[in-house]
Amino acid sequence: MNKIKYKFNTKSLTYEKVTVSFFKRLWQALSYLATGLVFATIAIFIAYNYFDLNSPKEKQLKREMAELSLQYQLLNNRMGEVSEVLDDIQERDNNIYRTIFEAEPIPISIRKAGFGGVERYKELQGYDNSELMIATNIRLDRLSKQLYIQSKSFDEVAKLVKNKAQLLASIPAIQPISNEELKHQPSGYGWRTHPIYKTPEFHPGMDFASPEGTEIYATGDGVVTRADNMAQGYGNHVVLDHGYGYETLYGHMSKLGVHVGQQVKRGQLIGYVGSTGLSTAPHVHYEVHKNGSTVNPINFYYNDLTPEQYQKLIEISSQSSQSFD
Repeated sequence: MNKIKYKFNTKSLTYEKVTVSFFKRLWQALSYLATGLVFATIAIFIAYNYFDLNSPKEKQLKREMAELSLQYQLLNNRMGEVSEVLDDIQERDNNIYRTIFEAEPIPISIRKAGFGGVERYKELQGYDNSELMIATNIRLDRLSKQLYIQSKSFDEVAKLVKNKAQLLASIPAIQPISNEELKHQPSGYGWRTHPIYKTPEFHPGMDFASPEGTEIYATGDGVVTRADNMAQGYGNHVVLDHGYGYETLYGHMSKLGVHVGQQVKRGQLIGYVGSTGLSTAPHVHYEVHKNGSTVNPINFYYNDLTPEQYQKLIEISSQSSQSFD
């Protein structure tokens, strides 16, 4: 039974019954409830932060999550180090290796392009560390792609190195006869007086005077495409195809030393000096062709001459006003 409260009225000098309205009672109830909730929240906060209420399994899961987060952080740090090294390799690849071998650099936009598709990392969503896992996997995928592109670039460079070695071996880079101390003075490339017709004619090669039977050598690696005396004026002659647009011709031989289709190496014996064909004395007529046009052979004697000898050879060949053929 609820207690009835009274209050003393000083004016009427009587006790009057105290009545409480419904809204006031409701406000009092809500005040008590709010105060209770505040105290309950404070109690839960203190218990959660200052008292360990987790079960052993929950504790183990928390430790595993913390370890996993640490491993992801360490992995990201290592990937950062790898990325720096890879950036340096890519820069050297573009600016040194590919430049040396005349290959186009690979644009950074291609090297560092990402992977398409918003669903690629869908299975990693919905976890407490989803953001960290997705970011790590994106970084790892980009590194993997950059490494793949760099690997392909190195494969290309290795092939270019091999081709460059073949090119250097194939370019006609020595004199066609042994000419130590420049004993055999050549007649040079260009306009000369024909020794028989006594008229100015363009001389498309160089003539090296030498005793009959002197050995003639291939000036670069190649394949024999002609070895006969069927070409007008050249007598017994050999033509080598060196690849890369280079051909060489050796004329007026006394004897051929190779046959058509034979593979030869630089410095290999291919014939002997003579005076067959349209010739006035024993010598080897030597031509260099590049992409079907004759070029001055003197520009190619860099493998067996010192700079001083090369300069002297230029002077000697330019002084001759008449060729031997």
